[in-house]
Amino acid sequence: MTGQRAALSILLLAVTAGGCGARRLALSALPTPSATAWHTTAEGTAPAVDPGELSAWWQRLHDSTLNGLIERSISNNPDVRIAQLRLRQARAQRAQTEAALWPSVSTSDSGSLRRSGTQVLSPDGGGGFRNITTGSYGATLDASWEPDIFGGLHLTADGATADAAATWFDLNAARVSLVAEVARVYGELRTVQARLDIARRNEASQAETLELTGFRAQAGLVSSLDVEQARANLEQTRAQVPSLESSIAQSTFQLATLAGQEPAAMTDMLSVPAPLPTVPDDVAIGIPADVLRQRPDLKAAEARIVAETARAGAARAERYPQFSLSGSLGIQVLKGAGSGGTSLITSMAGNVLQPLFNRGRIRQQIEAQTAVQEQAIVTYESTVLTALRDVESALVALEASRQRLAALQEAANAATAAELLARNQYSAGLTDFQTVLNTQRSALTVQDSAATTTGERLAALIQLFKALGGGWSSAVPAS
Repeated sequence: MTGQRAALSILLLAVTAGGCGARRLALSALPTPSATAWHTTAEGTAPAVDPGELSAWWQRLHDSTLNGLIERSISNNPDVRIAQLRLRQARAQRAQTEAALWPSVSTSDSGSLRRSGTQVLSPDGGGGFRNITTGSYGATLDASWEPDIFGGLHLTADGATADAAATWFDLNAARVSLVAEVARVYGELRTVQARLDIARRNEASQAETLELTGFRAQAGLVSSLDVEQARANLEQTRAQVPSLESSIAQSTFQLATLAGQEPAAMTDMLSVPAPLPTVPDDVAIGIPADVLRQRPDLKAAEARIVAETARAGAARAERYPQFSLSGSLGIQVLKGAGSGGTSLITSMAGNVLQPLFNRGRIRQQIEAQTAVQEQAIVTYESTVLTALRDVESALVALEASRQRLAALQEAANAATAAELLARNQYSAGLTDFQTVLNTQRSALTVQDSAATTTGERLAALIQLFKALGGGWSSAVPAS
């Protein structure tokens, strides 16, 4: 008996070591970035990163309206609520799987009652009927347990635990995407409002020019050609206004939907123009390794590797015997005429199930689960590459928009001054109307481009924060 226990202990240690080795093999195969710095450099970025600051990065934009929109969206967005329900489901499934590690106890009760009439004969030949009541009552307590000697049930429970962790990271990945989307759409809204203001200011200036050309035509100083050109220029600018107003309405509706409200619920709040949030002077981006520790989608992919590795170990445990123990304790009470009493019934049983022949089913199940495990590793590798690409792309866009915006702001200042100078010279008869027309069109185009690029710079910053995994706190336990 002692020798059997020793052999069983050695086999158990071998199986357990094999499962741990598979997990270490899977995690050691995970790729890590070799670079210690980003390939792209952007002005105003720093290598150090504060996870606490990154978790609520939108507060650095100092826009109370945006802060309120993000808070509403996190609380009410349908996609986030669905992710929360999936997490609830995963945790319930984990608890259900862990319950298989413990004994199962059940009870049953039974009872019966029977009444019958029996003819009774008396010595004098008479007779009659007598009612006889018989009955039985019983209660049974049953218990069963499958000792997890080779670790299959524990590995299955480990897989469910890792699934729950991955689902928790999925929830936070949804929050990261939601926060970035709300900020992006809000930036688009403020950008289009700024462009609408530029269009209306140019419209007013061009209306004054049309009035000026009308006066000069009436005085015989210019032909009606100048008047018609001024009118065409004005109407072209006016034609931009409805399109911009439509974009504002669509962005407003989208923000309301992201916040889990009806499309028109935020029209009054967002209809008042406000400045675009300012890009901070310094942004901490960290190093490539920081991104792997911060992004929730990477953590979810890693948790799924752990889950599939555990399930691969559970599949291998199917090759070994399965033990089960069961027992019952019952009491039966009999009652009736001429009989009665109480009986105590006990039973215990043990079973061993050892696969002998199943035409390779277990072997193919192991092969299939190993393939699933390898798929999880490849998915992780793809997620790592995507994360690094996202950061590099955002850095490129951030720096390019900074340089473009600096040039456009200079161009806008020059175009505005040229437009005013040309109009004054035209009023004094020192230049032709074609010069005025060209400077007005140039001023509108450059000012609109500067406003658009300002929005693109903010969008690049938002994309950078999203790529860095900002918008959630990894300090919250995935319980």
